[in-house]
Order: sequence, then C-alpha cells, then structure tokens
Amino acid sequence: MSVLAIDNLSLALPKLADRAHAVQGLSLSIDAGETLCVVGESGSGKSMTAHAVIGLLPSAVKPAGGSIRLAGRELIGLSDGEMRKLRGRDVGMIFQEPMTSLNPVMRISDQILETFESHRMFDAQKRMRRTFELLEEVGLPDPKHIARAFPHELSGGQRQRVMIAVALALEPRLLIADEPTTALDVTTQAQILKLVDELRHKHGTAVLFITHDFGVVAEIADDVAVLQNGLCVESGRAQDVLENPTHDYTKRLLAAVPSLTPPPPKDLSGEPDALIVRNLHKTYGGRGFFSGSARKVVAAKDVEFTIKRGETLGLVGESGSGKSTVGRCIMRLTEPDDGFIKVGDTEFHGVPPRQLRPLRKRIQMVFQDPYASLNPRRTAGRIIAEGPEAQGVPRVDAEKRARELLELVGLGASSAERYPHEFSGGQRQRIGIARALALDPDVLVADEPVSALDVSVQAQILDLIQDLQKRLGLAILFVTHDLRVAAQVCDRIAVMQRGEIVELERTARLFENPKHPYTRALLAAVPGAHAKMAAA
Repeated sequence: MSVLAIDNLSLALPKLADRAHAVQGLSLSIDAGETLCVVGESGSGKSMTAHAVIGLLPSAVKPAGGSIRLAGRELIGLSDGEMRKLRGRDVGMIFQEPMTSLNPVMRISDQILETFESHRMFDAQKRMRRTFELLEEVGLPDPKHIARAFPHELSGGQRQRVMIAVALALEPRLLIADEPTTALDVTTQAQILKLVDELRHKHGTAVLFITHDFGVVAEIADDVAVLQNGLCVESGRAQDVLENPTHDYTKRLLAAVPSLTPPPPKDLSGEPDALIVRNLHKTYGGRGFFSGSARKVVAAKDVEFTIKRGETLGLVGESGSGKSTVGRCIMRLTEPDDGFIKVGDTEFHGVPPRQLRPLRKRIQMVFQDPYASLNPRRTAGRIIAEGPEAQGVPRVDAEKRARELLELVGLGASSAERYPHEFSGGQRQRIGIARALALDPDVLVADEPVSALDVSVQAQILDLIQDLQKRLGLAILFVTHDLRVAAQVCDRIAVMQRGEIVELERTARLFENPKHPYTRALLAAVPGAHAKMAAA
C-alpha cells in the first residue's frame, strides 16, 4: 500500500480567481522510501497540492472532489484537531524559507522540543537527548552549541537543516519538502539534497518534493509529475521524463534549464573600460548584541576587476562569500573601507554623499527580490519615472520615458498605471530592469536578478537582459550563485570565497579547466550537472 495516494483531487479557487481550480483531477502516489518530485511554474498548483495533504490550505481554497489517503487513512474531511495530531507524527514539512518558518525569539532546542511536547512524547531528559541526536543526524556541527543558538545566528543552510530536524523529529511516514533549496547557494543546496536523500533511505520515508528545478529532479527523484495550470500533463519515472518528455510543456521547461556549456565568446577587444575596481576592501565588525564579544567579518579583501562596455562579468560564490557586498560597495549603497572605483571616466571612490547623487545615474542596480524592491503604493510608471525626476527631468518627460521603457522590456505602455501586486514575479523584475535603465546607465549591477523566478520566467529575463545589453552597450556585473545561469550570460567569471576573488577567467575556460579547488567544488555541486536531459 502506498504511503500517500492522491486520487482525482480537485481544489476549488474563489470566484474571482484566474481559473476555477488550483488543482483539477490530480492523481499520484508515493511508496515508502521513494521520492516523487512535483514540478511546474508558479501558479501550477504544486504547493497547493502539498498544503492540501498537510491540511494547510488557505481558507478560500476548498477541496471540490477526490481523495487524499495517508497510509490508507482519508485526510479530506478530518477536523483541525485530527490534522494537528497527524502533523509531525505522520507527515512532516520542510518549508521554502527557514528564516520565516522558524520562530526568531526561540532557541533552536526549544523549537524541536516543542514538537515532542505538543504530541506528549518522552520525558524532559529524553526529549533533550533526542534533540541533540537530531541535530547531529542532519549534519550540524556541535549540536549542543547549535541548540542554544537563535535562528539569526545560523547560516541559511544551517537553518534549513534545523527545519529538516524538526520535520523528522517524530519520524513521520511522509516528508513534504516545498522548494527547500531555492534560496540556497549551490554547495549548500547539494548538501541539503544529499541529506534528504540519505534520510529517506535510512528511515524509509516517502518524500513529496516540490520544485521548479529539473536539476533537482535529476538528483533525487524516483518519479516526477509535471503540473501546468492545475493539471498533471505528464508523469512517470524521472529518467524517462528527463530523457524522453512527451508533453510540449515539459519540453519547454527542460529547454529553459540553462546549459552548462557556455556560448561562443564575444569579441570585446576594442571596447573601452566601463567599470574599474581596484583594491576594494570592506570589513564588518562590532560587538555582538547577545554575546557582547567583538566579531569581524571580511566581506571584501583586495577585490580587483575591470568590465568593458558590452561585457558581463559574473561574480559567483556561496552565501557569505562577499559578492553582494562588492556590488553594493560599487554602487556606494555600502561604504567601502578602501579602494578605487571608476565608472567610465568618473571616479566614485571618495566622493562625498551629497556630491554623489548626480553621478548615480552612471551605475544602476537590479535587485534580487522584485516585489520587496518596488514601492507597493506607486504605479509601475511612477516607480520608473521617479529616478529621472530626482535628476531634474521634467515629470512629463520622465513619464513618457517610463512608458517607452515598459515597451522596451516587453510589458507595454498601458501597464504604467498598474501597481506591483498586479504583476507576476517575472513582470515585476521587468519593471525593476526598466527602472534601472531609466537613467541611461553605463553599468548595471544585477544582484541575483533571477534567483526567485521559475526556470521558464528566468530564461525570459536572462534573454531580455542580454538583448538590452546588445542594444544599449551596457556593462553588467552579474552577481549569482547559479553556475548554470553564469555559464549562459557571463563573458568572464570571478569566483569569490571569504571576501577574496580566488579565480577570474573567461567563462568557457573556467568551466573546462577550473584551477582553484573551490571553483571545482562549486562546479561539482551543480544539481543535475551529469544527468541526461532532453534539452542537453
């Protein structure tokens, strides 16, 4: 008997939604010790499916038919009290963002102990012993130290390991993982995927893994189900779907996965330098709020590079390597401790803040989160026009330019009157790009601009950035932890580790023959790097 069996499930959406059902006629099953990956774009219904299983559907979404059985027990129709008894004990869940899923004011040990206490399992001594065992099992160093820490004192990968420990505390039959590696860098992602795979083999747990990344599917899935607009358009053994997809939608998703083979290099030999960075240093330090002890973090140490007009330099590395700090120092959003920064013929270093405003138009930024970086109370047109207006451009001319830019990024002039919440994630990122282009910059700093997007939307944004670069001659500093993306958009790649550039090379040469051990480790950690896919 399957651990999880979903049969002809339909989930009804509210009347004003863009379609009648979040999921319609969905059937799938998972056996003990197996992993089923549910793949699809945002809005495909994959997370709604997971939330239906664990009983966490939004109040406006209701089951409209079908069955969900966990080890033979029907879940649809259970009371809230009955579902609470099942959560943790029979089904555990790893959420996408561990920082928002963990209680920021509770120590790690208390958050795991809470799981035992809510199900009235074990005495106090055994609960604490089991907490340490779980933290050790998920690969966290010094479990007793980690247990005393608060979430903000841990890295993203460590927080996700804590979430896995919480989900596995009561050894549930089913583990649901909802995009658990999307926000993590490539090496941490590889570690988490390996950990989940090892634990499901060790405990015989069935795993429902929600993802939009076919690289992840290639790494861990036994079976895969592809969802589009709430419908399962293709399912089967993972290898069969990856190598021989039958549905056009699956083929498009696979085709959108960036290849690890870089395109032919551009000839930039005659182009002038658009950005020069020399001896850039930045150290964060001070006394810890809780510990009171001094702690210094070297975020940038003697960083040097040059970007030519029309060139894209990728800045890659793990979280905490210093790549985003370098981008912010170049923008002067963060003040560097030392260094030389020159944009075209304009020196940025040492310029007092009051004199910096008219110079900022030379270099602009596209931020990682397209929703958080846009003012929700401003229309798209106003968001784009504000920059030129601050530089003295008349409002009428700035708004006209905003509409032109919305056309340029593929949204249309009529979208100028809409607010950020009325756009999809990919469309919001297009607004962010249009805003960055509004001042006709020479240099664009793109800080993880596609990491929060589905693979197909990601491909559209990358194509847009490359097209705009060709048309406008932009120099781009592209900050990313995704080496697949870097392979396709970057002319050269600088690899950062602990604040230092350890390798800087042409993209094709770096992928063919990485010199530094850290670069080799990053490349080896790319999910699905050695898998056969139809798009490869």
